[in-house]
Amino acid sequence: MMMCGAPSATRPATAETQKLADQVKQELEEKENRKFSVFKALSFKSQVVSGTNYFIKVDVGGEEFVHLKVFQSLPHENKPPALSAYQSNKSQQDELAYF
Repeated sequence: MMMCGAPSATRPATAETQKLADQVKQELEEKENRKFSVFKALSFKSQVVSGTNYFIKVDVGGEEFVHLKVFQSLPHENKPPALSAYQSNKSQQDELAYF
């Protein structure tokens, strides 16, 4: 059983995870001042808060990875996912951890 407020175990990315990553890709590109030709979600953790935090490991090509923290508000709030934080210059071996 998952402890309330604690991040889940790392799971393989799903189509929904890829969609969340795609929805914040442009914002990340603006913050990093670069374009990503590869943007493939590989794995994720989720954390239920008043909404859900998703921690997503994304392959951006060239043996480089980024970790995204995406907040999805509750459905009744009718808001798009938001990039609340990210970590760049990650490797495939870097553990997806809370940040």
